[in-house]
Amino acid sequence: MSKPVTSLASRVADQLRDQLTLGELLPGQRLSEEAQAQRMAVSRNTLREAFRMLTNDGLLVHEANRGVFVATPSLDAIIDIYRVRRCIEIPVLKAAHPHHPAVARMAAAVEAGRRCKDQEDWRGVGNANMDFHAAIVDLADSPRLTAFYGNLSAELRLVFVALGTARWLHMPYIEMNSAILKQLQNDTGHAAADLLETYLAQSERTVLAAFSDCNRN
Repeated sequence: MSKPVTSLASRVADQLRDQLTLGELLPGQRLSEEAQAQRMAVSRNTLREAFRMLTNDGLLVHEANRGVFVATPSLDAIIDIYRVRRCIEIPVLKAAHPHHPAVARMAAAVEAGRRCKDQEDWRGVGNANMDFHAAIVDLADSPRLTAFYGNLSAELRLVFVALGTARWLHMPYIEMNSAILKQLQNDTGHAAADLLETYLAQSERTVLAAFSDCNRN
């Protein structure tokens, strides 16, 4: 069976999703249809279709007579994102093979995070962290799961961008990622999954506390 042809609008939506995941678009930012179409060298009709796709995914918001805006995360959304992450990442890690090709990508992400930390490039640290967890999901060898997690990663990055200070959000997890990787490489996926569960619980508490503080100020 031949692969379905990916539409231009889908590819544009993927590019915008990548920009969200990399922290290049900000929560609440208005996206100019004209400027974005010129920047991406596509027609406005194609861009509108891509906007529609991302609006359906909850990453963009269309406001009548105002335009299209990057979504702003809510407390309920953050809780649900972490709930879904636990449902996906932990079982995948438990069942993972230590010599799967994605393990090398996990290792590369850990090293990239360390390099960015040394350069005090906290956005780069965040990108490396996103790459690490995307590689965990790729251990499942499921294109559908990978695509779904890509959308979740974009939502999660909006949360981090909304909180502003990236250093304290990402730095503690560089070595936690390294510890998870080491357990997996030693063929102890269950131990790696236990570490990841602790990681996600700590990260969720930190993010929720920071989000609550931001909304009180």
